[in-house]
Amino acid sequence: MAEPGLLLIRGLGHSGSTILDLALGAHPQVIGLGEAVRVLDRPRPGEERKGPQQLRGALRFERHCTCGALAGDCHVWGPVLAWLPAHDDRPLAEKFNRLIQLLSSASPRWLVESFQADEQLLEAQALGRPLRVIQLTRDVRSWVHSESRRGVERHGRSRVVGWRSLLRWWRVNRRLEQRLAGSGFPVFRLGYEELALAPELALRRLCGWLDLDFDAAMLQPGMHSTSHIVSGNRMRFESGQSDAIRYDAAWMASSALSLRMAPLLSPVARLNRRLVYSNGLLGDTWPCD
Repeated sequence: MAEPGLLLIRGLGHSGSTILDLALGAHPQVIGLGEAVRVLDRPRPGEERKGPQQLRGALRFERHCTCGALAGDCHVWGPVLAWLPAHDDRPLAEKFNRLIQLLSSASPRWLVESFQADEQLLEAQALGRPLRVIQLTRDVRSWVHSESRRGVERHGRSRVVGWRSLLRWWRVNRRLEQRLAGSGFPVFRLGYEELALAPELALRRLCGWLDLDFDAAMLQPGMHSTSHIVSGNRMRFESGQSDAIRYDAAWMASSALSLRMAPLLSPVARLNRRLVYSNGLLGDTWPCD
């Protein structure tokens, strides 16, 4: 029996990785694992009681997996979360393979890992399995608007948040594009706007790239997904948020200067079109400039 391939979703956080993981997991030959690396990675000093690493303790019997079970009772995550505390010194590849072994009876074609900031699994030759990467990118204007709103809510900052977010979008996405270009792995560029505004076209294109037949259940991720996500965007559990793939167009009403300037900065505009709209699924009327 062939080993399942590993499909990594990489990019900036808050760009749609959780809904894409769920949508892919609705395909009968795909299983999503959410932000597995965040859970498996060894806690850094001072972070033992923060974030996903808390799932090593009692929290695993309080937080649910998207399969419906408590994380500690999930047939995929439960044994790993119980094993981790005594084995946190083991290499990430060994931990990940232990997780994968628990899925062998399901015989998936692809396993999805969606911790967008991780680059460790890009060295996945140690895992001994085929690897492909989806570079998922959200339109710079939508992403800057979202980050600015979140930054103000958390830190009370205002004007400077948008400019810092714009710089971060440019720096991180450009660096990742270069990193993936030199990796030798097959890369599929997918824009969040293409996924959210033309979901069937985007998922059909993605299935073709993965040598899979499209399955209409992917259009209703929350209702059909078999992904095992214990760490990811909390929208996965919010009623109505994951039943379909929808687009938040709130940025269009914003008058923020950083957001309006983004299309006028040539390097930013070129990168935005190349990463977000390279599949040409939205015709000539989108994006609006």
